[in-house]
Amino acid sequence: MIFHVLVEGSSDEPTVKEILNRRFGLVHGSQFQIHPHGGKGKLPENPDAKPSPTNRTLLAQLPATLRAYSVKGNKVCVVVLVDQDDDDCVQLLADLQAMLAGLKKRPANVLFRIAMEEIEAWFLADRAAVLAAYGEANFKGITKKDTDLIDDPSDVLASCLGVSLPCTGQMKAEWAESIVPHLNLKKPKSPSLAKFIEGIRRYWPMQ
Repeated sequence: MIFHVLVEGSSDEPTVKEILNRRFGLVHGSQFQIHPHGGKGKLPENPDAKPSPTNRTLLAQLPATLRAYSVKGNKVCVVVLVDQDDDDCVQLLADLQAMLAGLKKRPANVLFRIAMEEIEAWFLADRAAVLAAYGEANFKGITKKDTDLIDDPSDVLASCLGVSLPCTGQMKAEWAESIVPHLNLKKPKSPSLAKFIEGIRRYWPMQ
């Protein structure tokens, strides 16, 4: 099985790469590839229409991308990882599944996963990992036990690290590069990270 992981931007790439390599022993390039986009975007009203070449967001391009992967056979799994942001996660997943079901041509294996509310919530959930990367991190004021429910986790993480807002893609990529190597991937602290790992394991059951 070869995984093609579609993510919103380059800041997500280090996170996915570390998880697939360290947790599953997959080799980047030969066993998985990561495809960053220009943000999240929105699903097109007409999934069968040709997407705009100037709109490089993940969801805007997704129906066309999935159609393109339909010729790859059952040895390929397309993984779509999107942030929940302000969307209702149940409705977002339902919309993605409905779009897939409506395509005349689709890949044999597709896995949708939602990072709640953003991928930075995966980091906040594992304070030991954050502290291993940034020893001066301060979690004062964070009271929710389930960090998947924290609003604007990237802003909260910036506050913990004493970084001024707004967060940039480069900042997020640097956080991921530093924190993800320390994440507990055997017993993930974030429920949505655990679901991401569980989904990959469904198609790669060796570990």
